[in-house]
Amino acid sequence: MNGSQVSVPLSVRLRLGHAAVQHLADQIGVDLLHIKGAAVDPSLRPSTSFGSDVDVLVRPDHVARLDRTLRDHGWRLYSTFEFGSPFGHAQTYTHDAFGYVDIHRFFPGIRLAPGPAFDRLWSDRGVVDIAGVGCAVPSVPAQATLLILNAARSSRVHQWDLPAVWNDATDEHRAEIEALIAELDAPVAFAAATGGLERYRGERDYRLWKVISEGGSRSAEWRARVRAAPNLIAAAAVVARAPLVNVDHLAHRLGRRPTRLEIVAEFFVRPARAIGEAWRALRRRGASG
Repeated sequence: MNGSQVSVPLSVRLRLGHAAVQHLADQIGVDLLHIKGAAVDPSLRPSTSFGSDVDVLVRPDHVARLDRTLRDHGWRLYSTFEFGSPFGHAQTYTHDAFGYVDIHRFFPGIRLAPGPAFDRLWSDRGVVDIAGVGCAVPSVPAQATLLILNAARSSRVHQWDLPAVWNDATDEHRAEIEALIAELDAPVAFAAATGGLERYRGERDYRLWKVISEGGSRSAEWRARVRAAPNLIAAAAVVARAPLVNVDHLAHRLGRRPTRLEIVAEFFVRPARAIGEAWRALRRRGASG
């Protein structure tokens, strides 16, 4: 009898991915909250689309433990905290059966320290059944809050996030979201998603959210990241990382891990790209003026 392959629908694979990660977390005593996709309350998700990967927010002190366990159970590192995003908030893994999972050590836009922020979201969590496994999820107001903050990270705000979560919310639900935004100290990212970002021009993370939500050059993003750093040590770390090659991105572009020679070549190509980018931005500005 010849072997055969069965194509598993994406929605099924994602649910199994949630269950698989939760099963491992239960075995090693890791606290995590399932966010986005299949974990979102149906009242906040007008369609049946579950996205393309599994997202979990992990108690910061438990991240290293979960990282080791995922690697020991067939998950391969796809992108790292350092190079995965401008915020350094998530690390992505891939599995032959379950696809991709994003492990969040904090959530972008929340300025409250990661530990207390997780405690706040954990304090009124609920549990939903995903593929037969009980998975912890934030409260419905907290889910709505995270979806809004997530929408701020796209230069084209997700078409379904805001209408269902904020624009169509009742006054009572809006008050719950605004109260949580205040508790989590997330006003700038919230304004980037819902409007009124210019009210926060004096905040250190204003420029970063403006670039993230409205678009901008890579050099503008790096300058904004330095300005958004909470202290001089963090700012120096951003400056030190700026000239480094994003090995994860280069590997994805090549379809394999790059050689040392390719990494060195990319190191010298990047400044030329930045100069070209700045020149094009100046020309656009001159043309519009």
